[in-house]
Amino acid sequence: MNSAAAVADVIEAFKQRGFEFVGKTDDGWFRLHGRLMPPQADKGWPCEVHLDPTFFDLPRIRLLEIPHELPAAVPHLGADGGLCYLAKGTVVLDIYDPVGQSLACLQRAAVVFGQIMKGEMIEALAEEFFAYWHGRLCFVDMQGEDLGRQNCIVAQANGSPLWFITDNEDRTTEKLKSLGYQVTDRTVLTYRVKTGAQPRPLTGHWPPETVGDILAWQSTLDPRCRRKIHERIKEGEREKANGVLIVIESPLMTYGFVVFYDRQRPVKKSKLADRRDSSYELKVVPISVVRIDDRYLAQRNMPKLKTLAGKKIAVVGCGTIGGYLSDMLVKAGAGTCGGKLTLVDFDCLLPQNIGRHRLGFPDLLSNKAEAMAKEFKRLAPGSEIRALPVDVRQAKLGELDLLIDATGEESLGHWLCGHYPPSTVPMLSVWIEGPGTAVRALLRMNASGACYRCLWHSNRRGEFRSTIDSLPAILAGHGCEGLYVPFPASVSVHAASLGAELTLDWVNGIYTPALRTRLIDRAQQLATPDCDPPRDRECPLCNS
Repeated sequence: MNSAAAVADVIEAFKQRGFEFVGKTDDGWFRLHGRLMPPQADKGWPCEVHLDPTFFDLPRIRLLEIPHELPAAVPHLGADGGLCYLAKGTVVLDIYDPVGQSLACLQRAAVVFGQIMKGEMIEALAEEFFAYWHGRLCFVDMQGEDLGRQNCIVAQANGSPLWFITDNEDRTTEKLKSLGYQVTDRTVLTYRVKTGAQPRPLTGHWPPETVGDILAWQSTLDPRCRRKIHERIKEGEREKANGVLIVIESPLMTYGFVVFYDRQRPVKKSKLADRRDSSYELKVVPISVVRIDDRYLAQRNMPKLKTLAGKKIAVVGCGTIGGYLSDMLVKAGAGTCGGKLTLVDFDCLLPQNIGRHRLGFPDLLSNKAEAMAKEFKRLAPGSEIRALPVDVRQAKLGELDLLIDATGEESLGHWLCGHYPPSTVPMLSVWIEGPGTAVRALLRMNASGACYRCLWHSNRRGEFRSTIDSLPAILAGHGCEGLYVPFPASVSVHAASLGAELTLDWVNGIYTPALRTRLIDRAQQLATPDCDPPRDRECPLCNS
């Protein structure tokens, strides 16, 4: 459909509903003025509609006059009259039906506006709290739950100060260095309080401008929290601070505000009976709290699952599988909150490795374990990553919660199974079969389950194989380069993803199916569905 014709048709459709075209916005959207009419209403309210010329984005709808009978804070309606009638990303507009889609958005906006006018959406204020509470940024990097006084670092970023609340100054300083921020010697008196009440703005007076407003608001949410806040503000006043930062931990979210003390105001002498609490008149400024703690960063995308935080994990092999797998483990919290990620590999990164490795050209000739540890410390400054650039047979891995074999080397995998039996540590083996034909992973939790060596015996008898047909034997390379099995980096990522899947299942207490296979080559047929193979009767490691 011609774009100009589509726009003309939409404008004509809106014209039939009382809207008129009044020009374009600065970003090229079409502006129309009309009246937004809620269902069953006897009158409409002046509004402005902005239409995306490409019809990819939702129309922007704004009331030009906010009804005077509405309270100061109402859900889905901004202070400038902007109406939130659909969450972006929750619907997909049909760009081939611009008229129908645009009119449907207008109708939806009218319905939402009608609900606002009837006071039917007041509960949404809690869900939309951050839309009504915004201000200067404050970052929180706290692993513990301690309340009361906190340490606040003031950093300089592009000439502007930023606040970072922390319970580990060294860890947070490393994060600031990775951002290029300069840590100053300044600080802000900071307190952390906790409430069981989910915040919602007051409909009568909003936003709060003074301590009195804050306390009145908190009284409606949690009187006990209100008393704690007042005590901390008075405490800061007694300590002669210039200001105090209050951070409130509530269910699902953290928010806060800063109080500035008026040290220039003379203290008036008066009778005790006439004295009032002067703190009520102090000015407050809301702050937007942004969590940057490692627990939150790992938990954010899997809120109902345990992460790898606090676990001691070793990955043997930092090659094509281990590199990508270790990256995924770090993103899942490995090495944080008292945990440790140990990377073991004595090999160096060579030019022939780069095409399917997590590392790149800047790490050429570097030890893989050390280069990976350096890279992960750059990406996750709060994590503890230990590099062991040695042969695993000489390595001292220490106490472990999980050992991962990502070498893909059969003989070394057998050695690891014998040297680290399940009575000492659970073991996960991840490997690629054939020239990228399939990827497999095996988790061994106890002596009754098969080990990596068990599968070798089973496969020789045609049991628990990945494919019905024999695996292709394809080799490449020659001369000094040596022979190798060719497959693209995508296969390595498949293997790493399968390993990460089993690792997250392990930490969440899911140990079955222990053997999992993902077929990559579509010309092959899967021989063994995911299952729990028993230990093999011929395995010398499991039957000694």
